[in-house]
Amino acid sequence: MTEKTTIRVFIADDHAIVREGLKQILAESRDIIVAGEAENGVDAIKLFRKAKCHVMLLDISMPDRSGIDVLKQLKKEHPEMAVLMLSMHREDQYAIRSLKAGAAGYLTKQSAPQELVVAIRQVAAGQKYVSAALAQELASQLGDGYDGAPHEALSDREYQTLTMIASGKTVSAIAEELSLSVKTISEYRSRLLVKMKLKNSAELTHYAIKNQLIE
Repeated sequence: MTEKTTIRVFIADDHAIVREGLKQILAESRDIIVAGEAENGVDAIKLFRKAKCHVMLLDISMPDRSGIDVLKQLKKEHPEMAVLMLSMHREDQYAIRSLKAGAAGYLTKQSAPQELVVAIRQVAAGQKYVSAALAQELASQLGDGYDGAPHEALSDREYQTLTMIASGKTVSAIAEELSLSVKTISEYRSRLLVKMKLKNSAELTHYAIKNQLIE
């Protein structure tokens, strides 16, 4: 992209009020326009194909598919596109997973008003965007002697199941929210307990709280 190119942005978030807030922030920048939006993962993939945008702002917690699943699908179809992940979660929970899956950057929704425009311009120019706090976290994890925490061995869906169980949700509630079967969620739960060498949901919740995986 050249410096004079208008950056076309697509917003994918299931909350209309969040989409409107993001559009208001971006409306103040002459070089950025919002050219499309979607309220779920399926529509995000379908509508982005027609929107011809440079950057997608993608909520990590979509109602039908996880944002990381949507990210992976989009990167298969459009490897050149820049995806900036948005989340209510603390950065070190999902940021590294997002970046490994192909995201160009990661922002918490709390920091979006201050950092959004800079982040969009940066990823549209082919660069990565992370906050100073996340950069420090990444640097520390790449340091000598870092073996990785047990939860980092989980798949994206297993990790999502972990955080939802630790937040007090039942297997049935998680299955309904993710549009998956109870059997599938039960299998995720069983696998993550084995991988993390935990005995039950109580130990899982204790681990999540101790490691600040939930707020």
